[in-house]
Amino acid sequence: QVQLVESGGGLVQAGESLRLSCAASGIIFSDALMGWSRQAPGKQREWVARITNIGVENYPDSVKGRFIISRDNAKNMVYLQMNNLKPEDTAVYYCAALVPGSSWSWGQGTQVTVSS
Repeated sequence: QVQLVESGGGLVQAGESLRLSCAASGIIFSDALMGWSRQAPGKQREWVARITNIGVENYPDSVKGRFIISRDNAKNMVYLQMNNLKPEDTAVYYCAALVPGSSWSWGQGTQVTVSS
């Protein structure tokens, strides 16, 4: 059973940074595509970062240059470093995992609030 547990959310001011962490279990982590998505109130969930099992990263334009995803295969961890945060980054952030032959699994989410 896949389990993804996020941590690191909180309240920050615009321009500050946060680092989210996600601990994964129940999967062969080194085979998994990992990602972070977010959902703001009244909006659809959107991807903010993905990283392949060999470390290839992908970002949408909205966060490119500000967010950095990384993974530690030895610790079964994935991280999201968020810099120069903006009020529009306020959302619940979810960790996600995709292993071959399966569908996406999601964590419970962690709230990030950016005040102006």
